Amino acid sequence: MSTQRSAINFGAGPAQLPLDVLNKAKGELLDYNGSGISIMEMSHRSADFQALVNAAKDQVKKLMC
Repeated sequence: MSTQRSAINFGAGPAQLPLDVLNKAKGELLDYNGSGISIMEMSHRSADFQALVNAAKDQVKKLMC
């Protein structure tokens, strides 16, 4: 797998993400947190999904304080 990326984004929108972040997202797209399914397939009422939502809320609260 290449560690260098050829495209560079100079737009005012989202910034380029580190390759490690993209690789983690890539891996968890098909198997979120070892559950065997994608987060996109998971019920919004499942414990794993609720834990993800709660963690995201906590991170936003930390950023806002």
